[in-house]
Amino acid sequence: MKEGYLDFEEYIRQGEPDKKEKASIWRTAIGLQAVDGLKTSDYLKETARKHIEGEIDIDEARELIKTYYQSKTKREPDDDDKQEADKVSANITKILSSEALDFSTKGYIALHRRIFEGVFKHAGQVRDYDITKKEWVLNYDTVHYLNWEDLRRALDHDIEQERSFSYKSISSDELIAHITRFVSGIWQIHAFGEGNTRTTAVFTILYLRDIGFKVENDMFADHSWYFRNALVRANYRSAVEGIDYSPQYLERFFRNLLLGEQWDLRNRYLHIHPTAEWSVQPNLADSTSIPQVPEQVPEQVPEQVQDLLHTNNTLINNLIKKIGNESVSISQLMKLLELKHRPNFLEYHLNPAMKEGYVRMLYPDSPRHPRQKYLLTMKGMALYNELTKGE
Repeated sequence: MKEGYLDFEEYIRQGEPDKKEKASIWRTAIGLQAVDGLKTSDYLKETARKHIEGEIDIDEARELIKTYYQSKTKREPDDDDKQEADKVSANITKILSSEALDFSTKGYIALHRRIFEGVFKHAGQVRDYDITKKEWVLNYDTVHYLNWEDLRRALDHDIEQERSFSYKSISSDELIAHITRFVSGIWQIHAFGEGNTRTTAVFTILYLRDIGFKVENDMFADHSWYFRNALVRANYRSAVEGIDYSPQYLERFFRNLLLGEQWDLRNRYLHIHPTAEWSVQPNLADSTSIPQVPEQVPEQVPEQVQDLLHTNNTLINNLIKKIGNESVSISQLMKLLELKHRPNFLEYHLNPAMKEGYVRMLYPDSPRHPRQKYLLTMKGMALYNELTKGE
């Protein structure tokens, strides 16, 4: 059996429409578990494959997962975490397979119950206590969540305000800012003891679909941890630290999701005290927004920088032209270059391009990431522009 995410990616690329849709939903459901540091089991991935292939329906998949943990005799240290991730993934898959949305406080609370059915005893119950959570992105400070006495009233208010809002004749910037405020406000209420981010994410997907957006699930599958930390930053301020609410990070998530922009959604940009390397979050579609030096090359560049830019290696030049503005996997690159021998491709094409600073990994902190892709650095984009000038 292939690794789970690779299976889903293959279905999404080449599968029939029904299989592609199911695979996309499963990827999202599984990816959302990362917000609580959870990973699904191999059994869940195999069960998902059976559902995608049409061998079983989603209710049978959920029942298989339930029975698997009931009948399991040998316990592993991480079984509780995997059981939560597996059951919640299957529940979310069922929910996202339907277009139905009850856009009300009652519906939001019911969504939590449906997501965590068979997992939490308190599924669908609004918390009756106050909470704090230490966050890495806040240097282990906490967001100030709403006190428990006001939870339902706050949900009623935010949802009613959104229900009466008109999206007619507003600009894209205004639309993104408004959706950011609504989603971050719902999350900041933190109505439940556990599972708030996963509930907010599923609610957001369903709501955006309901008001007419074609939402690609991959953003939530690939960047769920960024989504959570962006919600944290949107709801945190500290006079002592000199930090105000910072919704721009969440806005960039939605700009990628709804407008097709290409902000680099890595968590290190969100830390309240980032290192110099991570202090400016770049839009990967905009070569002027990437702050690396000497990679930031203007149209008229000094000769010494031009020397750093160009290469006589035709294999690197060809690779750069094939990547262009995209992020692509090794298999996609080999297909574009009409190559079949992977070791030679790595040795003579990809590795030299990376070593010379023209190409970078999408997941540099995890070189063996199952969804690893490759894209041009600022230096690579500058050379790409030179190579394709006049084409």
